[in-house]
Amino acid sequence: MQAVGKRTPAASIAEPVSRYSGKFLVRVPRSLHAHLAREAAQEGVSLNQWAASKLAS
Repeated sequence: MQAVGKRTPAASIAEPVSRYSGKFLVRVPRSLHAHLAREAAQEGVSLNQWAASKLAS
């Protein structure tokens, strides 16, 4: 960031995992939602399981 003239943000102290619910909402176009749901179904998993797997990798 310094190379392009931007300030590097200060390091933050990590929050304890217990503070997080494990849920967050992502809004996507209907067409993308349908595409992702079909892909999850093809893999035989729920859309939630599919998304969690993709986010973890």
